[in-house]
This record gives sequence, structure tokens and C-alpha cells, in this order.
Amino acid sequence: MRIDFNSIPEAAIPRMNGGEGSVAARMHDGDRCRVIVTRMPAGSSIGLHEQVSGDDINYVMEGRGRAVCDGEEEPLFPGVCHICPKGSSHTIINDGDSDLVLFTVVSKRR
Repeated sequence: MRIDFNSIPEAAIPRMNGGEGSVAARMHDGDRCRVIVTRMPAGSSIGLHEQVSGDDINYVMEGRGRAVCDGEEEPLFPGVCHICPKGSSHTIINDGDSDLVLFTVVSKRR
């Protein structure tokens, strides 16, 4: 299967999961997983939330920030992958000075 993110309109999501600012996402929602490219401007965040559908795998393509999963903080920068397992709670914060761009796969466990 091929997903062309260039053909998927970017959707603005204000205060995603109660976070700060607005993030922009291009999402493919398939039967087995969601595949998302997310752009988080400087100062924005994805609020603390529980992973209910499946594991959340975030690969950092650009920018810097931090993730907190079940209280454990991890720095984010290009080339790093942050994984938040199903049942865990996490947040992602862009505390850098440019956009934080993530390639995310969220599994849909049955």
C-alpha cells in the first residue's frame, strides 16, 4: 500500500488532547493502524492522554522537543523514535524554536 501524504490535506487541531497551541496533521486511517505526519509549531504540545487503541510510535523527522511517557521524560530530536505502549499515558511538547515534525504509526490492536 502506498500513502501519498502530499495529497492528504493538512488539518489543524487546536489544543490536541488538551495541549497548548495548535498542531497540524495529515492522517491515513487504515484498518490496522493510523499513519500520521504531525507538525507541531514551537511552544505547542499534545496533551497528556492514555494510549487506548494501541502502541503509539513517533519518529522525529525535524525539530526538537520532549516526550513524557508514564512519568519518564525523553528528549526528542531528528532520528529518535519515541514509543508509548498501549495502556500508557504520554504527552509530547515542542520546547524547541522551530516546528517539531513527527511520523507516527498508531497500531489498532484487536
